[in-house]
Amino acid sequence: MPWKSRWTTEIPVCSLSTYLFQSPDGPLPDKPVLLDAAKPEYHLTHHTYREWSKRLAAGLLANGFQPGDRLLLYSANSIFFPVIIQGTLMAGGIFTGANPNYVARELAYQLQDSGASILITGESSLPTALEAASSISFPKDKISIMGSGHEVFESRCHPTNNIQHWTTLLASPEAGKTHRWEDLNTLEQTHRTAVLNYSSGTTGLPKGVEISHRNYVSNCAQTAFTARLSPTYDSYLSRAVGLGFLPMYHAYGQTRHGVSNVLLGIPTYIMQKFEFGRMLEYVEKYRVTALNLVPPVAVALTKREEVGRFDLSSVEQAMVGAAPLDPATVKDFERVFGWRVVLKQGWGMTEITCSACGWDPRNGTEASQVGELNANIEAMIVDDAGLEVGEGERGELLVRGPNVMKGYWRRPEATRETVTEDGWLRTGDVAVKHPEGTLSIVDRKKELIKVKGNQVAPAELEGVLLEHPGVVDAAVIVMLTIAVILRRGEELPRAYVVISESQPGKPEEIASWMSQRVAPHKRLAGGIVVVDEVPKNPSGKILRKILRERAKAEVGDGARKESRL
Repeated sequence: MPWKSRWTTEIPVCSLSTYLFQSPDGPLPDKPVLLDAAKPEYHLTHHTYREWSKRLAAGLLANGFQPGDRLLLYSANSIFFPVIIQGTLMAGGIFTGANPNYVARELAYQLQDSGASILITGESSLPTALEAASSISFPKDKISIMGSGHEVFESRCHPTNNIQHWTTLLASPEAGKTHRWEDLNTLEQTHRTAVLNYSSGTTGLPKGVEISHRNYVSNCAQTAFTARLSPTYDSYLSRAVGLGFLPMYHAYGQTRHGVSNVLLGIPTYIMQKFEFGRMLEYVEKYRVTALNLVPPVAVALTKREEVGRFDLSSVEQAMVGAAPLDPATVKDFERVFGWRVVLKQGWGMTEITCSACGWDPRNGTEASQVGELNANIEAMIVDDAGLEVGEGERGELLVRGPNVMKGYWRRPEATRETVTEDGWLRTGDVAVKHPEGTLSIVDRKKELIKVKGNQVAPAELEGVLLEHPGVVDAAVIVMLTIAVILRRGEELPRAYVVISESQPGKPEEIASWMSQRVAPHKRLAGGIVVVDEVPKNPSGKILRKILRERAKAEVGDGARKESRL
């Protein structure tokens, strides 16, 4: 039988803007909540965040933006990034954010797929944006530029290459004050699409994940409920400080920094882009109390030598999500922080708005697990035939709840393949349920490697590799080779590793070390390749597709070859 979360919380029936700001003109705190990490004198309060958003909404409507229209933001982080999101929603539109590392082809795809009518691009990315726009005949007069945000406070909002600054889209402060966004006060209304957060595209082309106002509000309410379970919740809030280096076009950074921390009044210092040394500097300088991490950053905090040169004693909480993290790294992290900080793994995905599992702050944690279901969520684990498996057995995790996406944008077939008629989301993640109701995510269903009939999980091998003192980062993929006699493809695990400069290791030595720690069918028979870095998207997921293509170029694609006469 499916099981439900042991918690239920009330989900407000309203738009995301109403959830965040309560009303268009009611009193709001004037405490800084979004601060520029490089220049904290440039900041937004809860009140000014709303007023800037209202100005953008009124300006968009005055410029012909219609309810349901899409606005695409192609930019690094800024304290005005959340303003663009909320201003779009207050105008009745749909927001979509693009990875600022996209090349022109990728940006053109999202522009065209989303059907965006307005593009705001980071100033440094303007050449790429113009190339993308030209390739699909996107009107140049619908493009605006966005800087770091400093220029807004310094009155330097000038056009670049005849492209207007995004602030030209703003209505006057007086017009902004009178703007009233449409409140959504029925369940049906709250199912309107708020954002299109594109999936990572590790398999196939990225898909626009339709997140409704109801989805967004639900997920924020769910995580807020879990946080309030802590017996020290109120005292912690009085000293809490956040650091926003997660990309805001992604659900994790978007929900945490743009909504949840603002609602709690937690001052959050926004980094325009992630730099490890800068992150350490800001943690020390601003006495940051909580770290919201992705696996590459968590690993770096356990491996990089410069960590010891900074005072990180202010950190009280740490959460890692977006991709699995091996238990050894969790333990290493806690050892680095003197065991006073427990690194909690959570679990979620873009199709669940952001998160679906977390930890009861009153209980202990287990390094190999991702906690239990958030409030109002139910789940089941099934085998390949769709039949439920027993407790402790592996299977695909299916979840259902108010934060499960509406579907994939304009892809009804893909939606039907992923969401059942009765609302179950097929996550594609392989999970195990434990007796206490917690979960372990053991791998992605499509990433499992079959070696002579045995399933091998890449995440498991990556966790073992990271235990080696000479390995800084690792990724394991399936490599197809030819079994010469049988004339059929054979799957083998192949590793790509980043080697430590201080304790370098050779592939042969690492392979020998691994063979002593895993069963024969899990040995890296596909080889070990040293690389400068493991390709990952900004949320920390390994881009295995890139590595599989590299493996094909290195050893062949493993496909059966036809005889040639």
